[in-house]
Amino acid sequence: MCGIVGVVSNAPVNQLIYDALLLLQHRGQDAAGIVTQQERKFFMHKAKGMVRDVFRTRNMRSLPGNCGLGQVRYPTAGNAYSEEEAQPFYVNAPFGIVLVHNGNLTNAQALKTELFNTDHRHINTESDSEVLLNVLAHELERTTRGLPLQPGDVFAAVRNVHRRVRGSYAVIALIAGHGVLAFRDPFGIRPLCMGHAESTVMLASESVALEGTGHLFERDIDPGEAVFVDLEGKVHAQQCADSPSLNPCIFEFVYLARPDSVMDRISVYQARLNLGETLAKRVISTVPPSEIDVVIPIPESSRPSAAQLAQLLGLPYREGFVKNRYVGRTFIMPGQSVRKKSVRQKLNVIASEFKGRNVLLVDDSIVRGTTSKEIVQMARDAGARKVYLASAAPPVRYPNVYGIDMPTSDELVAHNRTVEEIRTIIGCDALIYQDVEGMKRAIGALNSKLSGFDASCFDGVYVTGDITAADIERLNRSRVGGDETEGEGSRLALPNPGGGA
Repeated sequence: MCGIVGVVSNAPVNQLIYDALLLLQHRGQDAAGIVTQQERKFFMHKAKGMVRDVFRTRNMRSLPGNCGLGQVRYPTAGNAYSEEEAQPFYVNAPFGIVLVHNGNLTNAQALKTELFNTDHRHINTESDSEVLLNVLAHELERTTRGLPLQPGDVFAAVRNVHRRVRGSYAVIALIAGHGVLAFRDPFGIRPLCMGHAESTVMLASESVALEGTGHLFERDIDPGEAVFVDLEGKVHAQQCADSPSLNPCIFEFVYLARPDSVMDRISVYQARLNLGETLAKRVISTVPPSEIDVVIPIPESSRPSAAQLAQLLGLPYREGFVKNRYVGRTFIMPGQSVRKKSVRQKLNVIASEFKGRNVLLVDDSIVRGTTSKEIVQMARDAGARKVYLASAAPPVRYPNVYGIDMPTSDELVAHNRTVEEIRTIIGCDALIYQDVEGMKRAIGALNSKLSGFDASCFDGVYVTGDITAADIERLNRSRVGGDETEGEGSRLALPNPGGGA
């Protein structure tokens, strides 16, 4: 999961891209990068860390130009500790292209071999985004054949990218001297939208990045569609997939996206309200409302669902946990072992809301179960008489292969376990899950034009139709890894003007 943005304007865009990345910070906190273009020259700065830490005044001054793009990274493949894998990625031919990508390619290893043996292109990192960039560059080279670039050539190249690449991808690329290209995979798994202000066109992962920077949301990019914005701000668009269908990742609505975003014509906030409504019916069938004294959300994404559930059940809604937003990273010094951060560093209880009460805790989802177990114990330690736990999402039973850092099957608390077995592990008095079909109906009712959802982590159905058990095992091996002492070698990318942050 990452957040991406691209801008074409008649004024400098560095501050605008920075502001948009701040609005997308929830989509990735590992690394951030911005590239701008002036007179066909790219200027780039990227590094590990949050947006506010990566970009200082000197860095912003070294990013001139009226078009550019940026990304906040949450790594799901490759090396989490290598700054070399922070985006954007750059390739110098044809034209000069920089690219940011949100998603996960499921055939990256096969493409890497193909790029080396057939396309004669070199991949220098473990990132599938570099693979995608080189596939795009190769296809642009084939379609232009040394001639000036036309929008039709761009669309022909994207059409060939769709035929070669598998998985999920929302992409924004800057082609030196020509403009910004954006496209979305044929299933529309990862989000991408477009908006405008006076003399500015912006493309971004979520509508909140547009609205928060004073742009008017125009529309979502369709699955398989490519949009090319030339340097004069003229927008060219064309469908480039053979059989596109809209199957967005349902986890975006459950947890990933900001509640004030609208994605594929669905209000994320309304989707979460709907999930609370259907969850209320599940609660009634498990625990009589008369046995519940108070409904308490586990911050943050569960709040709309918890509030709607409480209203429908006629129960008090209270805030029982306060989230510490400033928990930093754990620094590993010589001679020290890794210290696992406790949930208690991130959440603190308001004891008066628990003491002597039967509490219903509402979470957006339960993945590993370790956090849920600790939170239930925190509620008991605060004096709760009984602790019930409800999840606005169904049991997470399968790994995600489309760009969410979902653990392997063995790490998922719900994998091959009954609800009663999960309840015992977590230690709550009752455990209530959303059901898969109820979740799909609750969110799908908000857009009748949906073909369906990618709900693979809940139902095990991978919408691209090409995922086997062997693929999942291989993709799990390529999950993020590394060591914080790694990544100090030379960089085969655009230099960061002005040095580090």
